Amino acid sequence: MTFGATILDADGLRLTADEKALFREADPFGFILFARNLDTPDQIRALCGDFREAVGREAPITIDQEGGRVQRLRPPLARDWLPPLDHVSQAGDMAERAMYLRYRLIAHELRALGIDSNCAPMVDVAGPGTHDFLKNRCYGDAPARVAAIGRAVAQGLLDGGVLPVLKHVPGHGRATQDSHFDLPHVAVDAETLQDTDFAPFRALNDLPMGMTAHVVYDAIAPEPATTSPRMMRVIREQIGFDGLIMTDDISMKALSGSLAELSRAALEAGCDVILHCNGTLAERREVTEAAGRMTAAAQTRAEAALAARRSPDALDIPALEADLSRLMSGRVDG
Repeated sequence: MTFGATILDADGLRLTADEKALFREADPFGFILFARNLDTPDQIRALCGDFREAVGREAPITIDQEGGRVQRLRPPLARDWLPPLDHVSQAGDMAERAMYLRYRLIAHELRALGIDSNCAPMVDVAGPGTHDFLKNRCYGDAPARVAAIGRAVAQGLLDGGVLPVLKHVPGHGRATQDSHFDLPHVAVDAETLQDTDFAPFRALNDLPMGMTAHVVYDAIAPEPATTSPRMMRVIREQIGFDGLIMTDDISMKALSGSLAELSRAALEAGCDVILHCNGTLAERREVTEAAGRMTAAAQTRAEAALAARRSPDALDIPALEADLSRLMSGRVDG
C-alpha cells in the first residue's frame, strides 16, 4: 500500500488517542517535531515510538535543527550552535570541513533521540535584500561556495544516519519578505536565476528529499513554486532534482486558500507530499483527506529516500569536537 501524501506533527509531548487514530487511518509518510514536543530524551524517544507505532513502520521523523535561531533542540538536549552564516564566516577557508563536523555531531544527537531526518542543508544564496528571517541561516552569497558547504552539511547528516532535506527549492535568497507572513515575489530574469539562485540546488540535485519555497518567480510563473506546475517542471527538468519534494508548511501565510485547496494544488503542480504544521486536529484531518495517498511516482521517490537511510558511521565524539574546535579557532595544523 502507498503512503499517505503528508508529513504531520503532534500537539504535545505524547500522542493523544485522537492523534493516534488519525495517523493510523491516514498513514502519513512521516512526521515533524517542534519545541512543544521536546522535553526529555526519554520522552522524545517515546513520542517517536508513538508516531511509528501508529503507522506500523519506521516512518521518518524530521526536525528543523539548523543551529542559531532555527534550532528546536537546545541544551541540555543538544549542543547550542552559532547561526550558520556566523559559523561559516568564523571557519573561513575551512568552512566545508567545519560544517561537515557540525552536522555530523547534530546527526549523532538526533539519532540518539529517535530522529532520523533534518531540514537541512539550506542552500538559499544570500544577497543584499535577503530578509532577516533567512539571512543568517544562509551559508554565503557565492553560489559555488554555498553548494560546496551544502554538500558538506548533507554528507555529515548522511554519515550520521540522518536524511537531509534540501531547502528551499529553487531558492529563497532574493525574497525580501518573510514567507511565514507574506508572499514574496522575485523580479529577476530567468537566466540570472538559473546562474545564481538555482545553481546550488542543481549541484545537489541527487539528495533524497527537498522542500519547496513559497516564492513567486515572476519571470517564470505567476504562482508560488509550491503550487506552480511550471516551476515544478523547472525543478525537475532544469535543476534536475528527482528526489522526494515536500512542500514548505502548507499553512504559512504566503499561500492563500483553504488547506484542502492548497494541498490539492501543490500535489497537482508536482509536489510529492504535503507538510502541514501547527494546526488543529481538524486541520490535519482536512489536509490528509485532500492529499490522499501518494502517486506511484511519489511512492517510488519516497522509497528511494528511505533507502538512503543507513546506520551511522563509527564516531569518536571527543576527536570530532577537538577537530571542530581547532578549525573554529583558526588552528588547522593539529
